[in-house]
Amino acid sequence: MFESRHISIRIHKPAAVVYAFTKDPQSFTKWATGLASGLTPDGDRWIAHGPGGDVHVRFSPENAYGVLDHWVTLPDGTELYMPLRVVANGEGAEVGLTLYRPATMFDDAAYDRDAAAVARDLAKLKALVEA
Repeated sequence: MFESRHISIRIHKPAAVVYAFTKDPQSFTKWATGLASGLTPDGDRWIAHGPGGDVHVRFSPENAYGVLDHWVTLPDGTELYMPLRVVANGEGAEVGLTLYRPATMFDDAAYDRDAAAVARDLAKLKALVEA
């Protein structure tokens, strides 16, 4: 089992509105730092071009449950699972991502930086959706 952190944010818009914006893989480039370089479609996955090389990303199909899971395959072949959900929270929504710590990440500070980056990304998503 991997160490994990659940990072979430409340968004003052209905869950259906948040999901409708976020379900499009192209929307990730507007708020998810790791995919900000853009996405190129490649069959049932996408290619993100970054400073460390191209990564391949698969997204969950559209669904009625707010599931936005995605899988990122790094240049070395390592696949990272990113569980992401939009759930109703009263009249608003809660967006949460579970950040797993890869077995090869031995540096606590690196994991802390990843968690901080996710929190910043979710804050940016909140700002975009609430605007």
